[in-house]
Amino acid sequence: MQRIGIIGGSGLYEIDGVEVLDTLDIDTPYGKPSDTLTLASIHGQEVVFLPRHSKKHSIPPHKINYRANIYAMKLAGVSQIISVSAVGSLREDIAPGDFVIVDQFVDRTRERASTFFDGPVVAHVSMADPVCSNLAQKLQQACAQENITTHTSGTYMVMQGPQFSTRAESKLYRSWGMDVIGMTNMPEAKLAREAEICYATVAMCTDYDCWHESEDDVSVSSVIAVMQSNVIKAKAMLLTLFEQLPRQAMTCACQTTLEHSIFADLKAQNDESLRPIYALVKRFL
Repeated sequence: MQRIGIIGGSGLYEIDGVEVLDTLDIDTPYGKPSDTLTLASIHGQEVVFLPRHSKKHSIPPHKINYRANIYAMKLAGVSQIISVSAVGSLREDIAPGDFVIVDQFVDRTRERASTFFDGPVVAHVSMADPVCSNLAQKLQQACAQENITTHTSGTYMVMQGPQFSTRAESKLYRSWGMDVIGMTNMPEAKLAREAEICYATVAMCTDYDCWHESEDDVSVSSVIAVMQSNVIKAKAMLLTLFEQLPRQAMTCACQTTLEHSIFADLKAQNDESLRPIYALVKRFL
């Protein structure tokens, strides 16, 4: 049976019908993930939950150990990751409370470790289409069945944070054609691709950032109020998704990314070189 990972807020775990099977305290070559992972069953589907900011929301976006999070998911046997993320809207027609099934990212983060392949083993994976279309389609269908106002494509501008945008930045991103803005999905999506894990994002809109002249500027209190409503909808979406998802492992091109991306003879590498990436490349050895 396939395992599906969910990276998001801890409130998502409190879903009716969830049977907690185990907690996974995993060490990785990159340190500890944001928190312990929770292995659960939903409608017979094994799901691994990870709170991106820790259960206490004590880790800011720029301090998240993204490599440890994704590597821990790989070690836990996860083949697909659903990222559930709060975002601001950069478009009039994407209103607070709407969901966006993102299909593109623009990475404006800095100084975040964004690859497992730091040398001497080098890999160049394609990020042309950074989201798994198969998984995204299933999320779209689940949102539709729950009557959630959902936009089936969109570009997510990933900013550094933890501060919100200046008004000039927000207007600039709109002029670039960006649709939503947030702080967490990069390098998460890049690392999932390197780990050969299918990845898709449900972006839950909480505000209009600060570009909208007739709306209040974004604040933590306004974001939390909409976020609480969004979490209720996200739980319903996930229940519907897992009720309908096939139990057999899904075959997807995302899961063979490294076959044409590694620029090294892995069998010629020593243990020290392979140790940090072993879970990713062991099938080639």
